[in-house]
Amino acid sequence: MSRIAVVGGGLMGTGIAQLFAAAGHETVVYEPNADIRAAVRDRAAANLEQIGEDVSIASRIAVTDDLAMAVADADYVTEAAPERLDLKRAIFADLVRLAPRTAILASNTSVIPITHIAQGLDSADRIVGTHWWNPPYLVPLVEVVQAADTSDATIAATMALLTSIGKSPAHVRKDLPGFVANRLQHALWREAIAMVAEGVCDAQTLDACVKNSFGLRLPVLGPLENADLVGLDLTLDIHRTMIPELDRHDRPHSFLETKVAEGKLGFKTGEGFRTWSDGEMQELRGRLARHLAKARAESAAP
Repeated sequence: MSRIAVVGGGLMGTGIAQLFAAAGHETVVYEPNADIRAAVRDRAAANLEQIGEDVSIASRIAVTDDLAMAVADADYVTEAAPERLDLKRAIFADLVRLAPRTAILASNTSVIPITHIAQGLDSADRIVGTHWWNPPYLVPLVEVVQAADTSDATIAATMALLTSIGKSPAHVRKDLPGFVANRLQHALWREAIAMVAEGVCDAQTLDACVKNSFGLRLPVLGPLENADLVGLDLTLDIHRTMIPELDRHDRPHSFLETKVAEGKLGFKTGEGFRTWSDGEMQELRGRLARHLAKARAESAAP
């Protein structure tokens, strides 16, 4: 059993703490906001109930507003704070000072290079990226990002710990914004936004095209497996025609910027690329949770 400290008690921090507690690790969450702190165990219990696991696991999670106490004896610390470089650098400066020298210090950033977070800090060899996916208790991938100074021993220990709690860690050997999966996801989003902006189709049609074609294959067939399956000669012929036609924006599309400027933020406001009723939002969230829970159960089946 390891001593795990999670810095940040929001949705991701709670889900990560829940997984470590369920695996039998001594787990504590540091959260400075009183309202968020008070909700950690209730949110974990709701997550556990959703996936049919023992809700009493939530009671094993300690919660505190004292960072020094949370990390004093930790073997592994993971930060799950908002996606701001200045905030993360401040947190890691405190963690380097307060946590044992033997503790691994991990960041759950989605896109910020770990080297930027660790720059100038002592013991950068033990600082590593661990990009969990939401919800962390249902999505198996954790990208383990090796920064410029991260030691091989830190990578190996992190990969082993994550594997032991049922995750599927992936070693990212080059520390660049977005790592692997987010770079792929947002390359797809860039082209999708551009096509809707250009009037190729509407947002609902675009999503249907993805879900009813290659989206069905993705759980079994990754993009490079697909290329090998159809043949690299065919892939090359297709790319000679298609690649020059793909979107070339090197900044966010003006179509997206206009949506945000108009207050059309998606589920947050009821309108984004599409208009959403409360019932439609609830139905889609439920369908996603059921899909991920089913995939999780199937992957765990003997």
